[in-house]
Amino acid sequence: MAANQPTILALDFDGVICDGLKEYFETAWRTYCDIWLQTDETPPDNLAKKFYRLRPVIETGWEMPVLIAALLAGVAEEQILQEWHAIARAIVQENHLQSAAIAQKLDFLRDQWITDDLASWLGLHRFYPGVIEKLDSLINSPIQVFIVTTKEGRFVQQLLAQQGIQLPAKSVFGKENKRPKHEILHELITAAKTLPASLWFVEDRIKTLELVAQQSNLDTVKLYLADWGYNTSDERQAAQNHDRIQLLSLSQFADDFSTWG
Repeated sequence: MAANQPTILALDFDGVICDGLKEYFETAWRTYCDIWLQTDETPPDNLAKKFYRLRPVIETGWEMPVLIAALLAGVAEEQILQEWHAIARAIVQENHLQSAAIAQKLDFLRDQWITDDLASWLGLHRFYPGVIEKLDSLINSPIQVFIVTTKEGRFVQQLLAQQGIQLPAKSVFGKENKRPKHEILHELITAAKTLPASLWFVEDRIKTLELVAQQSNLDTVKLYLADWGYNTSDERQAAQNHDRIQLLSLSQFADDFSTWG
């Protein structure tokens, strides 16, 4: 195996391979309407665009309808970017809600949608340019490819299958694994077929990469922040200033590994 390429390539899904912003917004809007008893189910103009811009602040699903509540309450976008956690907690408390209950409702409505009309749900996802071609070129190569994501593995496989990419279930670590990504990465290295293992990890959340960088048993893993994903300019700057994390462009991702730096 060449020194300038990995033996194991681990990829996040949403924000790296697939853009699910439209689905995120639609699910968040349906949940908001249900919890906040919104009778007019047509979202206001420009609400979706604001939601897309602010998607990087969301860490877990329950925050999605709360972000819509913040926007409709008139909270400024810049304030949300700077103070999101405090804003989200305040909205939950003021409305006598619980994050777990919001998450449960969101999952229920999403599952109901998937059951009723899987085709329309899948149809709100798109793949970033060049990514499917890159995956296709790696499927039969010596490089082991894994998806490590908080999305359910079955949906990852369905979405990829629509594009002609068949990944075995053992190569997809989804929401159902209920483990931190850094634990999964360590497992991949431990179980590597080719030794010594060289694992490269591409993720669009800098906090996830920073947590991986803190693990002493992952000090050889190459970490890349996907600059086309759900992150902000401040987060991309933080990646450039980090001694372990490298900023990766979509054109680099689609190109030869030697261009990754």
